[in-house]
Amino acid sequence: MKRVLLFVGVNAGVLITISLVTRLLGLQPYLDGYGINYTSLMIFCLVWGMAGALISLAISRGVAKWTMGVKIIDPRTRDPDGAALVQTVHDLARRAGIEVMPEVGYYESDEVNAFATGPTKNRSLVAVSSGLLGRMRGDEVAGVLSHEVAHIANGDMVTMTLVQGVVNAFVMFFARVIAFAIGQMVRDDIRHVVHFAVVIALEIALSVLGMLVVAGYSRHREYRADAGGSELGGQRNMVAALKSLASNSRLVEAEAGGLATLKISSGNRQRFAMLFSTHPPLAERIRRLEGSR
Repeated sequence: MKRVLLFVGVNAGVLITISLVTRLLGLQPYLDGYGINYTSLMIFCLVWGMAGALISLAISRGVAKWTMGVKIIDPRTRDPDGAALVQTVHDLARRAGIEVMPEVGYYESDEVNAFATGPTKNRSLVAVSSGLLGRMRGDEVAGVLSHEVAHIANGDMVTMTLVQGVVNAFVMFFARVIAFAIGQMVRDDIRHVVHFAVVIALEIALSVLGMLVVAGYSRHREYRADAGGSELGGQRNMVAALKSLASNSRLVEAEAGGLATLKISSGNRQRFAMLFSTHPPLAERIRRLEGSR
């Protein structure tokens, strides 16, 4: 649950920061002499909710490099292993119709995992862990890379941002509507303080519920990336990669934070935690791929 709590905490932090800034600057155009103008409030929440998500998308590649300690591999490298990794990613990217080749890198970690991120298809990054490179065969690595390139080709970073932005808008909207109603029940001299405190508390609580929607969509896109990876790199390689991930499922870091949605695996989860998991069970992913033969 550490990953879930950190992911939700980061997103709630963005919403709280936006709330603080708009409050301090007096940006509350949805309030008038009659109370709440619901049309103005929805527009206000949609603009700021999407703004927070788009900012996160714009800096996603740089943040991923910094937080994960990703070392970018020079495409002209003379290291045979690094050159082979870059060549595989670039071949898959060309096959997927991506015009500008993704950056390719690795990060030092015992976990067996990989991720793709970036604001657009033509400004993307594919990174693998040293643990994955050390424990997987060549065909399994190819399967993992085809899955990540499929994420890029599908535009999953953008669609996840749009989903998160809409969820943010609803969180902000309902937090303010409920806070306004509660504020009407207290004395005038403390109404503003109560209203603001309730908004913050509700944004945190509703962000947790919103995570259910985001995680549900994320699981859906993982199935799509598996199918896309099967088309790009071959079904045999994709199945082999997932089976290898399943056998190494304990070697997945729990402190991945917001990068959890970007990785190929989120490890094993208990039934309740699966509601918040960004990835479906590996056994189910393997079953679906093998069933499509």
